[in-house]
Amino acid sequence: MNTYNLKWDLDSLFPGESNSKEFESYVQKTEQFMLQLKDKVEALSFENQEGDAALLTGVLDILQTVTRRIREIGAFVSCLTAQDVKDIKAKEWLAKRSQLGADYSNILTKLDEKLVEVGDQHWEGLLQEDSLSPVSYVLEERRKRAKEKLPADQESLINDLSVDGYHAWGQVYNSIVGKMTISVEGKELSVGQASNKLSSSNREVRKEAAGKLQEAWEEKSDLFTETLNHLAGFRLQTYKHRGWNNTLKEPLDINRMNKQTLHAMWNAITKYKKYYTKYLSRKADLLGLDKLAIYDVGAPIGGADQKLSYDEGAAFIIEQFGKFSPKMAEFAEMAFDKRWIEAEDRPGKRPGGFCTSFPDSKETRIFMTYSGTPSNVATLAHELGHAYHQHVMNDLPILNQGYAMNVAETASTFAEMIVADAAVKHAKNETEKAVLLEDKVQRSVAFFMNIHARFLFETRFYEERKQGMVPTARLNELMVDAQREAYQEALGEYDPYFWASKLHFHITGVPFYNFPYTFGYLFSLGIYAQSLKEGKEFENKYISLLQDTGKMRVEDLAEKHLGVNLEQQEFWEDAMKVCTEDVEEFLKLTAGTTAE
Repeated sequence: MNTYNLKWDLDSLFPGESNSKEFESYVQKTEQFMLQLKDKVEALSFENQEGDAALLTGVLDILQTVTRRIREIGAFVSCLTAQDVKDIKAKEWLAKRSQLGADYSNILTKLDEKLVEVGDQHWEGLLQEDSLSPVSYVLEERRKRAKEKLPADQESLINDLSVDGYHAWGQVYNSIVGKMTISVEGKELSVGQASNKLSSSNREVRKEAAGKLQEAWEEKSDLFTETLNHLAGFRLQTYKHRGWNNTLKEPLDINRMNKQTLHAMWNAITKYKKYYTKYLSRKADLLGLDKLAIYDVGAPIGGADQKLSYDEGAAFIIEQFGKFSPKMAEFAEMAFDKRWIEAEDRPGKRPGGFCTSFPDSKETRIFMTYSGTPSNVATLAHELGHAYHQHVMNDLPILNQGYAMNVAETASTFAEMIVADAAVKHAKNETEKAVLLEDKVQRSVAFFMNIHARFLFETRFYEERKQGMVPTARLNELMVDAQREAYQEALGEYDPYFWASKLHFHITGVPFYNFPYTFGYLFSLGIYAQSLKEGKEFENKYISLLQDTGKMRVEDLAEKHLGVNLEQQEFWEDAMKVCTEDVEEFLKLTAGTTAE
C-alpha cells in the first residue's frame, strides 16, 4: 500500500505560498491582461458580420486568458485562507482577489452591454461563424441575462460596492468562525474538529460536542445575525432595482434550471419521506432512544467507531473508481501522488471541505479534515469527483468550463456513490452490511431532509427579510420550523442555530447553496443506474456528459444523455425508488434488533 502525505503541495503552483513572489508577479501580469481586455471591449463595435466576428473573436481570446488567470488566483487564495485562518498575508490576498473580481465583473458587464446592442438578426449570424459557434451557447446566455439587468454603469457600481459590502460580510463571517475554539473532552478544538465529534459512537461525546457548539454559535449569534441579514439585504436590494420579484430567479438561472424541475424534485422527495422517517425511528431503537436528536442522526450504529487510515481510504477509493472507470482511478491516484489533497487533522484550518480548480495550471486542490470515519472517506471520494469533472473539461475553451453547481454536484455525488455502493457489496457479514447501508441511507437523509430544511429556511428567511431585519430569535424559529417540516417531526431535538453554523448560508458566490446538492444526488442516480447496465462501456459516455455541462441547460443535458424529462415528477420518483431500496434492506437487516 502506498503512503500518502496528508498535506497538500501549493509550492508546485506558486513557491512560498502567501509570500510567493511568483504569485505576486502572476497577479500583476493578470492586471496587465485585464487592462488590455478592458481597452478591447471598450473599442468593440459591430458594423458588418465578417469583420465583427473577427473583432469579437479577438476579444474572446484575451477574455479566456484573463478568465483562466482570475480563476487561478481565486483558487490559490482560497487554499491559502483555508489551510491557515490566521495567515495575515492570505487575508490581504483575499481583499485583492475581491477587487480583481469586481474589476473583472465590470469588464464583463461592459461586454454584455455591447452584446445587447447587436440586432437580433445580426447576432444570429455572428453565432454561426466558425470562430464563435463553439462558444455560442455561453454568448447567447450572457446576452439574454444582460437584457434582464440594469444598465452597465449601474451594474458596475453594484460590483464595486460589493467588494467592501456584500463580499466583506462573507469574509467577516469566515474570520469569526476561523478564530472560534470549542472545548470538547477537555481539548480546545477548531469548529471543524469539534463538528467531527458529532459522528462519535459515544452519545455523551456527541451531546457534549453539540452543546458546546451551540453555546459557541449562540455567543456569536448577534454578529452572525448581522452578517446573514446584510448579505440577504444586499441581494434583495440588487434584485429590487433589477425588477426581479422572485428570490429563486438568480439561483435557478445560475444552475441553468427551470422552476418546474425544482418543484418536481422536491414534490417527489416529500412523497417518499415516509421511508426515511421509518429509518430514523429504527435508528433511534438501535441506539436505545425514544427519538433521535439532530446530533444523533450522524452517529454510527456499529458500536465502536470504524476507522480507516488515510492510506486505506485512498486505496479503497482508487480500487472502486477503477471498477467503473480506469481513467477516473488513474486520475485519483495521480491526485494522491502529487499531493493535491489537504487532509491533515490539525487546528487552524477552516471547517468543511471543497475542491478548487487551477485552470491555467490544469490542476486541482482538495481541502478537508480527515479523521478516518466512513463519512470522511465518502467526502474524499466526493471531492475527487469534483476534481475529475474539471480534469475532463481542461482542454475545452474556458468559456465552456463554467458548469453550474447542480451538475458539479452530480459528478461528485456519482463518485461518492461508487465508493459507498462498493462498501456495501463488499461487506463481510450482515452486521457490517447494515452498518454500511446505514451510512448510505444517512447521506440520503442529508440530501432529502437536512438540505430540504436549508432550502425551506432560506426561502422563508428571504421573504421576511424583504420587510426588514430578521432578529436572532426569529431566525431560530424559522430554522427549527424548517427542520421540523423537513424531518417530518421525526426528531426529538433540533438545532436552532444551524443558520449560524452552516457556512453555506454565508457564501457570497451564489445564493441558495442547498438545492443543487440534492439535484446532483438524484440526477447522479440516473447516471449510476445506466453505468451499471453498460459497465466500462459507459465510461466515454460519462465523460461526454460531463463535457457538455458547461454549455447546456440541465433539462437539455438530461434529455440528450439520459433520455428523460426533468420537469416531470416521474424521473425524480424513479430515482427515489432506487434510494428507498437501501432503506428497505436496512430495515429488514435490523428487524428485531434493539440496543443492548
